[in-house]
Amino acid sequence: MIKKLRFKFILTNMALVSLVLVIVFGVLVGSTSQRLSAQSVSAMRLALEWSELDDPPRFEFGPPPADLEEDAYRQEARRNRGEDRQFMMIPVFCAALNEDGSVAALHFRDSVEVSDEVLEQAVAQALAKSSPSGVLPRLDLRYMVEVSADGVTHIAFADRSWERSNLNSLIGTSLLIGAGALLGFFLISLLLSKIATRPVEKAWEQQRQFVADASHELKTPLTVILANSGILLAHRDDTVARQAKWVEYIREEAQRMKGLVEDMLFLAKSDAARTAVSRIGVDMSETAESCLLPFESVAFEAGVSLACDIQPGLLVPGDEGQLRRLVLILLDNACKYAGEGGAVELLLCRAQEKVRLTVHNSGAPIPAEHLPHLFERFYRSDSARTREAGGYGLGLAIAKSIVDGHRGKITVTSAPGAGTAFTVLLPSGK
Repeated sequence: MIKKLRFKFILTNMALVSLVLVIVFGVLVGSTSQRLSAQSVSAMRLALEWSELDDPPRFEFGPPPADLEEDAYRQEARRNRGEDRQFMMIPVFCAALNEDGSVAALHFRDSVEVSDEVLEQAVAQALAKSSPSGVLPRLDLRYMVEVSADGVTHIAFADRSWERSNLNSLIGTSLLIGAGALLGFFLISLLLSKIATRPVEKAWEQQRQFVADASHELKTPLTVILANSGILLAHRDDTVARQAKWVEYIREEAQRMKGLVEDMLFLAKSDAARTAVSRIGVDMSETAESCLLPFESVAFEAGVSLACDIQPGLLVPGDEGQLRRLVLILLDNACKYAGEGGAVELLLCRAQEKVRLTVHNSGAPIPAEHLPHLFERFYRSDSARTREAGGYGLGLAIAKSIVDGHRGKITVTSAPGAGTAFTVLLPSGK
């Protein structure tokens, strides 16, 4: 799946880049073709103008005339030299025709070499055209027909091979640049595909692990239920009272399965953003105090001392039920792992614009390599001990989901001699 996703990412990226390059180079080639055509037309127009002159203009270099200012002269000379150079660079010739359509004179013969046969064909094809200007495809020439004031017909011709040569050079350069750009974009897309699909790959792996862990957790109670129901079926004649313990075992495992399924549904809804969190102001101080009461007996039976330091009147915008569950999860976790003769302390106070909840236990420290994974689903730093305590490894994952849903942050610290502390920062409701 991930490989297919990467392939689609690269294919889509390359398709978009290729489309952009084709459009850019297409516009460039098209505009260049129009510019070259305009230069040929301009050169033919100059040829028609100069064909009527006895002495066509030439390049002139020298000081400015006395009757012209230096700046004006430079501008005029620059403009004239530009037109002249454009004309001299493009192969152009001009034919003056007699009344019968024969060639009377050929101008600019010194700059180009034209055979009589080509000249006759060019003139005949140009006269046969209905338009005064256009292209002669067979001879690869452009033409422009003009009738002077004295009635003499002049036809200017420009060779198109120089246009084609420039366009071919531009297209070749564009193809090389495009190929290099596509290769570069391919390598970049290959790198980006790995970066872009990394969260998806991680989520996919977590989902696979979640399904495997959930199946494993459900397997044990199902096995017990099937075994106990098999015992009941094997003693069909016994009364319910005599087989009550097997019924109780089935009920206990069913309750465990129910709790597990509810936890998984809560996490699934949180992932799908379907758990609507109300933004009503919740008295977090009162919620924390009410959560401590059920754990007094739990802590006493476990030989753990329970203490608290709660600042009154702290409000948090959110869902009271979820915030209560958050505190219960952290207290339950702390009481389980505080150890015989240990201590659990709950602290609630304001920290600038936040409300800080800290649940600390004095039990054995959690190894550093396990700390980054504590909030992962079904993760246990001590598998055997957690199973004995009846946990599934979903409590802290649910706690993190609740905190994230309330736009808060949860962290954990653990060190020898200092115990383990879970700290939650939640937005304050003022």
